[in-house]
Amino acid sequence: MQIVLTIVALLIVLGVVVFVHELGHFMAARWAGVRVNTFSIGFGPAILKWHDKKGTVWKIACLPLGGYVSIYGQEDMFDRKKYKDLPADKKKGHYLSVPAWKQFIIIAAGVFMNFVLAWGIYSAMFMAKPKTIQLPVVGQVIQESVAFDAGVKPGDIIVTIDNEKISNWGELIIAKELASNRDAKVLLARGDKLVQVNLSPAEKWGLVADGSKTEFRQLGFFGSLYAGARETYYQSKTLLVVLKQIVTGERSSKQLGSFITIAEVSGKAMAMGMLALLSIIALLSVNLAVLNLLPLPVLDGGYLLILIIEAITRRKLGGKGMEIAIIIGWLFIFALFALTMWNDLARVFGLN
Repeated sequence: MQIVLTIVALLIVLGVVVFVHELGHFMAARWAGVRVNTFSIGFGPAILKWHDKKGTVWKIACLPLGGYVSIYGQEDMFDRKKYKDLPADKKKGHYLSVPAWKQFIIIAAGVFMNFVLAWGIYSAMFMAKPKTIQLPVVGQVIQESVAFDAGVKPGDIIVTIDNEKISNWGELIIAKELASNRDAKVLLARGDKLVQVNLSPAEKWGLVADGSKTEFRQLGFFGSLYAGARETYYQSKTLLVVLKQIVTGERSSKQLGSFITIAEVSGKAMAMGMLALLSIIALLSVNLAVLNLLPLPVLDGGYLLILIIEAITRRKLGGKGMEIAIIIGWLFIFALFALTMWNDLARVFGLN
């Protein structure tokens, strides 16, 4: 039963996140007057397929671990001679028939929609369920801990960490994770004074929240929208910092997981209820958006970077060098997939 629940949760989570991402590309292409050949959820042979009035093939494929939108002529962006040689009737609805700024919007729309999805879910969660917020007030400082040695005292209020405002204990935990391999500059309010301390890297700082210092927050519509945007920003920033730490060797690449990890987390969330599942969908949507913005030629971020370079240099990129860059990009994606799969299989079968 748990396996079935896990599979269903994975299909729901991935299906929603991928559908929204590809829907962004699809809607932007339709708006720009560019033809969309295929809209597919999943890869491989189609289980279900139909055509709409504008000729787009919609399908649900047998391997539901992603999806794609096939935009007419997008593959010709590095071979513009092929586009120029097309007869006039074949150029209609072609990707290269619209100006660069519209191409930019078509490519950026998928990432944009993922951010909007995350923002909408987080905002709705703040709106639907008033929260008891644990304020960032120190109740206890563990003896001989990093915080104890730095001079933090019970009753101190955490104001900022590395110049980022801290309004609750959850934000303190995130900020601690972001500063996991360097000194963190922490500004404390102690009575009517402000005190700054440096907390050095450690698994735990040794701070315990004052459980009596809580606040019941009913945010309302606009307050929930702001809180949702703030949560989306924090999750995006956290992922970027973690990726940077993995690249620089400050954090182990073993923390990266594949769709197996996504399935396990989604299954547990589904068992906990709808709010937990929505939270996972929002988090995965943020992760997909941020990863797609990486400047690799095969990702949205790579195509956006190419358009920006072309706009600045007023020269169209292409040729053998771009073909090599695309191949390297695909090799990186395959290597990352292999690494995450190995991490999960090693964890599941105890090979670490």
